[in-house]
Amino acid sequence: MPNASRLLWLWLGLLVCFSASAGDLTKTDIERRFQRPLHVGDKLRDVPAWPLTSELTPDAGPVGYVFESIDLAPIPGFEGTPINLLVAIDSGGKFIDVEVLRQHEPVFLGGLGPVPLNDFVKQYQGKSLKQEIAISSAYGNTRGGAGGNRVVLDGVTKATASVRIVNQSVIAASLAVARARLGFAAQGSGAPPAIVKDLPFEKLDLAALIQRGYVQRLSLSNAEVEKLFAGSDGAGTDDQGLRQPGDLFIEVYVAYLNAPNIGRNLLGEAAWAKFKAYLVVERPAFLIATRGRYALVDDAFVPGTPPPLLAVSQSQLPIEMRDANRDYARLPALGELSSALILTAPAHAGLDPGRPIDFNFTISRARGMIMPVMTHKQVSLRYTPPAELFDFPPKPLPEWLQAWQGRLPDLVVIGIALLLLSGILLRPRSVSIKPRTLFLFRMSFLSFTLGFIGWYAQGQLSIVQITGAIKSLSAGAGLKSFLYDPVSLLLIAFTLLSLVVWGRGSFCGWLCPYGALQEFVALLARALRVPQWRMPQHLSRLLARSRYAILALLVGSAAFAPAAAEKLVEIEPFKTAITVGFQREWPFLLWAIGLLLAGAFVYKFFCRFVCPLGAALTIGGRLRRWNWLPRIEACGQPCQRCRIACRYDAISPAGGIDYDECHQCLDCVGIYHDTARCGPKLLYAAKGKTIRIHPLKASRQDAQN
Repeated sequence: MPNASRLLWLWLGLLVCFSASAGDLTKTDIERRFQRPLHVGDKLRDVPAWPLTSELTPDAGPVGYVFESIDLAPIPGFEGTPINLLVAIDSGGKFIDVEVLRQHEPVFLGGLGPVPLNDFVKQYQGKSLKQEIAISSAYGNTRGGAGGNRVVLDGVTKATASVRIVNQSVIAASLAVARARLGFAAQGSGAPPAIVKDLPFEKLDLAALIQRGYVQRLSLSNAEVEKLFAGSDGAGTDDQGLRQPGDLFIEVYVAYLNAPNIGRNLLGEAAWAKFKAYLVVERPAFLIATRGRYALVDDAFVPGTPPPLLAVSQSQLPIEMRDANRDYARLPALGELSSALILTAPAHAGLDPGRPIDFNFTISRARGMIMPVMTHKQVSLRYTPPAELFDFPPKPLPEWLQAWQGRLPDLVVIGIALLLLSGILLRPRSVSIKPRTLFLFRMSFLSFTLGFIGWYAQGQLSIVQITGAIKSLSAGAGLKSFLYDPVSLLLIAFTLLSLVVWGRGSFCGWLCPYGALQEFVALLARALRVPQWRMPQHLSRLLARSRYAILALLVGSAAFAPAAAEKLVEIEPFKTAITVGFQREWPFLLWAIGLLLAGAFVYKFFCRFVCPLGAALTIGGRLRRWNWLPRIEACGQPCQRCRIACRYDAISPAGGIDYDECHQCLDCVGIYHDTARCGPKLLYAAKGKTIRIHPLKASRQDAQN
């Protein structure tokens, strides 16, 4: 039957987990709740939370995180369904807000109504995760004697169980985010919790258990406790302690019971068997026993609750441990005791049994009979379990490497696409000599760029990466943040290499999702016979200079006015059209759609006359080492075939190619290799003459002459 019981509990647990839906909210829902100067970032991959940044501190990184408790701690409520709460904490671990999103607690649906629960969660505002947050109850257990790190929230009469579940959900979910993002874990930690080894059982007495460190203890005499209160209102108030300074005041034993060589030896065979049956779901369990004048609990203690005089923490984060309500009054190994409790921590508490745990015991003294002045002091025992009891899972890779692992399939697909594009640009004749072949290949690749790189993989490079780098370097923060976006970093690396080999057009013509979207708009416009306006070349060159002015403004503002830069970069419609897929406020939508409509009349209007990223890449394109687009002596003298076909106005009347304007569509390459379309080649072939290559006509200098 014990096995059947375990299976039943496991089945019920899985049923609850799978029946609990994921979070209820989208990024838009979060943005409605947290408005300027706060900004809501995209949901994180490693932990389901939205980062909050602030316009007031643009270079400080996230100032807080927002998350749904059901994504991190789906703890079943009284009715059996997890309560879902929206929780916001700041970068220091303080609660910004807690909101009830969804709950099925009978007492709050029909009896008391939702108002008491909504009022209850408001109490978290301003409280800290580093405090021990307790709930007052009808038993009067305010636990106020535990010192200044303990805060007590007012409970809800007739709903004690439900509000305790709410508290567990809030704390457990918040601790998960704090450990993942706020650095609340201990130095050098980050690995999964240690796992108890299945060691052969050894019969050990108390001396051996203490010698091995399996049981650890703290002992204080009356005189040592008196020293704690020296100089305070509690000094000299313990008459018995003053009369017998050498007598024992407190002796505490702490032991981790889940390890059989500890629990089985301390509890005895019969109690150990009951204990293992009780722990259907493995939870960290500790024995806390005291000897001497100090008792951890008294007759007023309510079984099943946390002991009021004990606070447990790990890595400075409080962990609520509750009485397992097991009667083990006789502990053969320890002898006579003043109190003994078995305390368990929830599985979702994040406690790692292999790392040190602090047990803080409160000692209180009162001066005066009527409205006495209370003084509280704490003594601590740091329990460090012996490493020999545990297997320690390996520490996970750094977060940025985890980000790369998580995006590995996307990186492989994009990497293959970049290799294909490189091969085509190195040997463009095969795909460009036939207009239909070039058209089909180009449209297919641009569809991949828009759909996969842009909308799916979120790989749209942007001027924000340049201004962000400037702001980070100015603040002394370095460029480590780029490592967390592997898709963009791969595209940045390829683009930098392509600037040296081919110039700026490799990215702008083939890898820019917004550029691809503009090309599809232009195709649709021509299919609908929208009038096309081709500017005179001198006017086109003049307007192209405006993008350099925009680039200079953005770079300058990033360096000297970072807050202004955050607004000015919206001149790029990439975020609106690609990153959020047109799900933005109407001013941004009008701007993005307006630029696309302009491109329906003037080919690639934004790319050629506005884009600051294109201007930056054009400057970088001056690093190009080869004039790789072939020209012949007759280009421009007299043949104008390529110049007329080039919709970017990147070919001068003299026949030279202006690489600053070229988007590498390969139309001119196809014409060059196709004798049927290249007039001079056709004429020379008829006369039996040899074509002479004219490499200088591929230079920018020749294009301007």
